[in-house]
Amino acid sequence: MELVHAVADLKQLVERKKSEGLSVGFVPTMGALHEGHLSLVAEASKASGYVVVSIFVNPTQFNDKKDLERYPRNLGLDMELLKSTSCDLVFAPGVEEMYPVKDTRLFNFGSLETVMEGKHRPGHFNGVAQVVSKLFDMVQPDFAFFGEKDFQQLAIIKAMSRQLNLDVKIVPCKTVREPNGLAMSSRNQLLSDAQRESAALISETLFGAQEKMDKMPVAELKQWVMDTINKDENLEIEYFDIVNSDTLQSVNSWDEKVNKTGCIAVHCGRIRLIDNVTFSKNVDRSL
Repeated sequence: MELVHAVADLKQLVERKKSEGLSVGFVPTMGALHEGHLSLVAEASKASGYVVVSIFVNPTQFNDKKDLERYPRNLGLDMELLKSTSCDLVFAPGVEEMYPVKDTRLFNFGSLETVMEGKHRPGHFNGVAQVVSKLFDMVQPDFAFFGEKDFQQLAIIKAMSRQLNLDVKIVPCKTVREPNGLAMSSRNQLLSDAQRESAALISETLFGAQEKMDKMPVAELKQWVMDTINKDENLEIEYFDIVNSDTLQSVNSWDEKVNKTGCIAVHCGRIRLIDNVTFSKNVDRSL
């Protein structure tokens, strides 16, 4: 496994492997790696002959400077974790390497970016599109792997790839959970023991909502989820919605003939956590 910090070195290594006939699988991350990230690397190795992981905390997708400052960083530990995987190359650039000049591009994702995360984090998805499109241009991957925990981000990246006509296959990967059901996130390491215990209520409630979908109208179930989570003094819901899985627009009735996903954001102290579950007649409740 190699580590590079410069775009020129990255391109040289990737081009060499492509000239050898290897396909490139890419896992973009912001570091603070956990088993969820490692599962993406495992999926990348199944689909491609050369696996690249990027580690870069992207400032343009943070609308809260304090959140950017708090975001955990430990490249040494990340490298140790990746040594146990099939990762071939780690690209860990600095901000000046990624943004030698300010990126002023403005993307338009329509209604995909005006709801949920987009509504509560203005400018976030434009920053995501900036950095991911730059990384795709640098790495030139055949496949790129993203976790389904960031459900709306996945929809945005698919839309961006279509808009820019990028020749890369976006591969969604199942959310990986901690033993208590909490969706794995780099932010979890910032939780205290008490907060971590409380945060387990998020997935517990979402799985409970799956069980209740045949017994409650959509609006009543949404209120039940919010009331249940807000009863915990460590938790405060920012939003919960049940949406069309493709358009991300709110669903008002179970009778609507669309795939449905419940998406949630919860503040646990200063830490913001997101999660989602699918609502269907045959749901997967495995952890």
